[in-house]
Amino acid sequence: MSSPHRPRTLAEALRARGDDALGRLLQARPDLLSPVPNDLTQLATRAGTRASVVRALERLDRFTLQTAEALAVAPDGCPYETLRALMTGDAGDPAVDAALPHAVETLRALALAWGEDDALRLIRTARDLLAPTAGAPSPTGLGPTVAEATAGTSPGRLQQILADAGLPPTHDPVSAVGSLTALFQDRARLTAVLAEAPMEATAVLAKLTWGPPYGEVTDVTATQAHIRWLLDRALLLPSGPRNVVLPREVALHLRGGRAHRAPEPAAPPVQATAHDPQAVDGTAAGQAFAATRTAEELLKHLELNSPPVLRAGGLSVRDLKRTATVLDVPEQMAAFWLELAYAAGLLASDGEADEAYAPTPAYDDWLPLPAQDRWTTLATAWLTATRTAGLVGGKDAKGRALSALGPELDRSLTPEVRRRILELLAELPPGASATPDALLARLRWERPLRGNPGPDSLRADLVRWTVTEAELLGITGRGALAAHARALLEAGTAAEAGAARLLAPLLPHPLDHVLLQADLTAIAPGPLQPHLAETLNVLADIESKGGATVYRFTPGSVRRALDAGRTAAELHAFLAEHSRTPVPQPLSYLIDDVARRHGRLRVGAASAYVRCDDSALLSELLADRRAAGLGLRLLAPTVLAAQSDPVTLLERLRAMGFAPAAESAEGDVLITRADAHRTPPRAAPTPVADGPPAPAATLLGAAVRAIRAGDRASTAVHRTVPAPATNGLPRSAAAETLATMQAAVLTGESVWIGYVNADGAASQRVIGPVRVEGGFVTAYDHTADEVRTFALHRITGVAELADDPA
Repeated sequence: MSSPHRPRTLAEALRARGDDALGRLLQARPDLLSPVPNDLTQLATRAGTRASVVRALERLDRFTLQTAEALAVAPDGCPYETLRALMTGDAGDPAVDAALPHAVETLRALALAWGEDDALRLIRTARDLLAPTAGAPSPTGLGPTVAEATAGTSPGRLQQILADAGLPPTHDPVSAVGSLTALFQDRARLTAVLAEAPMEATAVLAKLTWGPPYGEVTDVTATQAHIRWLLDRALLLPSGPRNVVLPREVALHLRGGRAHRAPEPAAPPVQATAHDPQAVDGTAAGQAFAATRTAEELLKHLELNSPPVLRAGGLSVRDLKRTATVLDVPEQMAAFWLELAYAAGLLASDGEADEAYAPTPAYDDWLPLPAQDRWTTLATAWLTATRTAGLVGGKDAKGRALSALGPELDRSLTPEVRRRILELLAELPPGASATPDALLARLRWERPLRGNPGPDSLRADLVRWTVTEAELLGITGRGALAAHARALLEAGTAAEAGAARLLAPLLPHPLDHVLLQADLTAIAPGPLQPHLAETLNVLADIESKGGATVYRFTPGSVRRALDAGRTAAELHAFLAEHSRTPVPQPLSYLIDDVARRHGRLRVGAASAYVRCDDSALLSELLADRRAAGLGLRLLAPTVLAAQSDPVTLLERLRAMGFAPAAESAEGDVLITRADAHRTPPRAAPTPVADGPPAPAATLLGAAVRAIRAGDRASTAVHRTVPAPATNGLPRSAAAETLATMQAAVLTGESVWIGYVNADGAASQRVIGPVRVEGGFVTAYDHTADEVRTFALHRITGVAELADDPA
């Protein structure tokens, strides 16, 4: 007989748990808290909904999932020993024996299974998802039971099957199915039946044993002799006009009692390759510094060349190619740097009518930071971002191309895979690396249902992209996790500071000088100080990058510095101060020559005009055939009018070899700074949440108390209801309600009330009245676990409790 305390439902099983166990359930399945259930019955109902069960199953490791699959093909109320036999088979398996109790407890803790060891039950929704059906075969490869497969078989046919199997006839179909099931579950008797099977029949059974259990025949009623032999003895059962199925009981016998071909009680080890830890840290640090320089170079390019936003969002293919050319990287890698800057909040759209991408004000705060702090900003953003650059160039569900910075690149699985990959690398000895295939195999064991487990799944791509991107960012070196990146995995706000502190000694010290050469180039033998690099990037063009950066001075680059507000004297002083070699004479001549011609022409808005004190220069410009498309005409000896707008006019004149300067409406020279284009303040994009966040400890404690209080209220036994209850609420006259409340105050007892709030919502509560005064009752509300005030006129009725729930 069952124990009187044995739970009969999941709600009763949850009611028997302690508060700590309930808290762990809500922590593991936070979707059950939205909103907080009223009581344990509602919690059990919510835990059995399909969406919640699917989410919980996705969090199981392979062995725990295999245990749930075995429970799904076992009879409901399965004893532990039966489950153990399904997992270990006739031969037994010590590793499975050792791991099985923990798997069962995990299923119980997640409310996917309940019951004592002599009657384990998988919740109905999980059984429906994991049990085999004709449309959705079980991962075990097992088919339907004899009872399920013969559900539509006529009584006469069932009796004929019993006769062919050598079993005595029965009086009804139920007992016939029971007799056949008993035969197939009797290992000795079934072995004797199979010993007489023709060789061809044995081969057919061997093909169906491990699944799929369904086979196709030409005609079930007129088929080959060996198939007919199997059908006559119900070793195969018809499942359609041209299909047969292997009953589950027969398949388990042929498998030696095992539900799975290969149970996996332990995670596959991650095979590691050893490297020198110092070499790993040095390589990663070098790459981390290169990553910050690449991000800086990208943003400097975009502040001068803001690409437009496509109508559907994102960056055009042409602009992506242009960015890749500037960074000297493949387009897919350029997409990664764009997405990284966007995820870090350094790049966004400006929101103007002609919307374009540009650096944000946060970029100005990021740029002067030390290199290690700039790196931690990028690395932290990458680790938590759901933006997935590897998808760029692919297709969405509707067949449309996915563009960089587009709206369809968020994947909630991405940060989970990134962090887990780094955690697996952190578990290896310092300096040890692992292949993407080894990491993917481990992730597939830990979460077999996450991210579509096929070979071309998103998770498989994410592992490969994560390994590549971590190397690009300097999180790993030679495939091994660097020491400064290990600090990023620590919890709390100190993670970034710890990573920066470990990285700083490994970074090259910024230089305050360059080497000027007579061929109008400058060599930076290492990383430059921020202010020096910023000025040099305006004054010269980067010709090559690597261990040393080569800058080239051109008339256009010098004019760019003059446009930014520098004077020739300031440029000469800057070069003399920061060059370890004398300033070459050709470079001095170049600066003086461009400065002498700079600003002689002034361009303003008419549509546009050109103003110059040298009338001969204007005459030369009017006579130049290259200016034919500008619509120039002489207004005065020193002024030309143009039909082109000022921006186009400036560009065309510069292309013709002149050096005009822009002029304001007041006649002043406009100074154009390199950092002029910024977006309004923009926050970094919020990662797409993968379900509700894990609740904090305080919320968990409050939720458990509220659920317990609500459960006490809903299950409280009351003595009498003064009048017939309406909608489950007690009803009583106002005078009787007041008298009962006053008596409860004197005796200190709790009562059961019905209450309608200001919104008209009715509820039942268990309260302990403390004071009745002025038409209000002050009481401890067991349902809400707090002291509240109730208006007497809103109380529908009151009843005494059999026992005080407090």
